[in-house]
Amino acid sequence: MPVLTPFIRSLILANVVVFLLQGLLGPVLIYWFALWPGRLTEVLTTPWTLVSYSFLHGGLMHLAFNMFAMWMFGSDLERVWGAKRLALGYFVGVVTGAIAQIVFGALFGAPGAPIVGASAGVFAVLLAYAIVFPHRTIMLLIPPIPMPARVFVGLYAGLELFLGVTGTQSGVAHFAHLGGLLGGWIAWRYGSSAGAGWGRRR
Repeated sequence: MPVLTPFIRSLILANVVVFLLQGLLGPVLIYWFALWPGRLTEVLTTPWTLVSYSFLHGGLMHLAFNMFAMWMFGSDLERVWGAKRLALGYFVGVVTGAIAQIVFGALFGAPGAPIVGASAGVFAVLLAYAIVFPHRTIMLLIPPIPMPARVFVGLYAGLELFLGVTGTQSGVAHFAHLGGLLGGWIAWRYGSSAGAGWGRRR
């Protein structure tokens, strides 16, 4: 069972606090801090939304699923990389996910509804986890099939690409998920040379 590591603990706490604020302030937080991919001018004038959207969630299950994934995969990764390098991958994934949703969402006609959730950062952590622990077994819940981490992430990425291009599953920011994978790769490829304390490349 993964131990709650410092960055993961802080990230979960921050997301829970913001979720509680959403319950108090409602649409105000969504208006000012969600990502609005269909309003490019507003995104350019509110650049903080490229990050702040990741602290908002569409419901309790949305929050719980993302934070559970961060705990399950991020904790082991943080023990290898350290908190700073993991934070680099997570937040770069959040930003690249936002940019991907803006660009490719417009190309493939995705709705311009506000984007919320930590999923792009979660996908960054998933890719990094699959690179660092490629042979770790991940058990799917439905159906209950075990598979190596690298196979799981590869199949998941392929499914997200299919759903994003075809628009089969609406209401989900598939391109943000795919863009988030880039953050995990950047942290793996360049994180170890970002300065002392970033951890080592494996």
